[in-house]
Amino acid sequence: MSRYYTRACNFYYGSISKALVRKKKSIPLNGNKEISFDKIELISRKLKRKISINGLNKLPKLQKKQVFKDLQKITSKKKNFANFNFTRLPNIMGVLNLTPDSFSDGGKFNKKNKGIKHAMEMFGSGADLIDVGGESTRPGSKGVNEKKEWNRIKDILKILCNKIPISLDTRKSEIMKKGISLGIKVINDVSGLNYDTETKNILKKYSIPFVIQHSIGTPENMQKNPSYKNELLDIYDFFEKKIQFLRSIGIKHNKIIIDPGVGFGKNLKHNMNLIRNISIFHTLGFPILVGNSRKKFIKELSGRNDTKNRTGGTVASSIYLMMQGVQILRVHEVNEISQGLKVFKELIKK
Repeated sequence: MSRYYTRACNFYYGSISKALVRKKKSIPLNGNKEISFDKIELISRKLKRKISINGLNKLPKLQKKQVFKDLQKITSKKKNFANFNFTRLPNIMGVLNLTPDSFSDGGKFNKKNKGIKHAMEMFGSGADLIDVGGESTRPGSKGVNEKKEWNRIKDILKILCNKIPISLDTRKSEIMKKGISLGIKVINDVSGLNYDTETKNILKKYSIPFVIQHSIGTPENMQKNPSYKNELLDIYDFFEKKIQFLRSIGIKHNKIIIDPGVGFGKNLKHNMNLIRNISIFHTLGFPILVGNSRKKFIKELSGRNDTKNRTGGTVASSIYLMMQGVQILRVHEVNEISQGLKVFKELIKK
């Protein structure tokens, strides 16, 4: 029998969601009545079909058993950690690149005072966590050695870790270890734990929350004709196998965040399929993070209306992702994105 994947879909938000949940016409996502759904989509590698939640009992016995098992993960409440509050959607992770060559703000905040000031401004504007990185992973970028990366971030980390919650964006286990000693709250590894074989041992030893991001290849070559049999299901399988591996080596906690890696080894078609169907990853049972800010897909979709910071496209995609239940958005312009989300939430109130 072909394997089927379960995707929650047809979401409702705010007061409409709460009313439907009261009438038992929709199911809360992660136990949060603020957002709910009334359909699921069953997806195989050959076909897909949508089913109302009221029709689930009509499914064949084995299929129904799997769907209800998936629904347990989709609807279970998420425990808060690392200053993230999963009863409130979305949480905001502000980006602080301390690099000379990041794709949109390289060299802008890599001076100590500027970096600290910008981090505090983002936190004051509504960021729940600030993600600090000292190595650019933009498409085509070459890696830097451990010493250079650490020298870029160490002084700012020492100050910020005593003031606000910090996430550390790095692929290197030794830098993770140094960051943990300073008090960082989350590790964000864009390589999906594949770059440094020692990373898994650091994560196990310190039981720190971490982000697993999907990517293929390295930043230097990841955009050279990326291909998949089925990007949505291939990436889902990647996470499922990765979680199974982590469990097998003794990492038992659930403070794991899933990032499908928009723009990392994906073309426009891949990115659009991922974003449109992002809710499939709720079935894994972990919070979802998406880095949609300023990405190339916005330029490709907007054409002549592209702008330097791509703020409009970032706001639009952020609202869409929120409406699909994505728990964390990683963005550069925290104030603008927070404003857009707040206004949208107020507009749909009744």
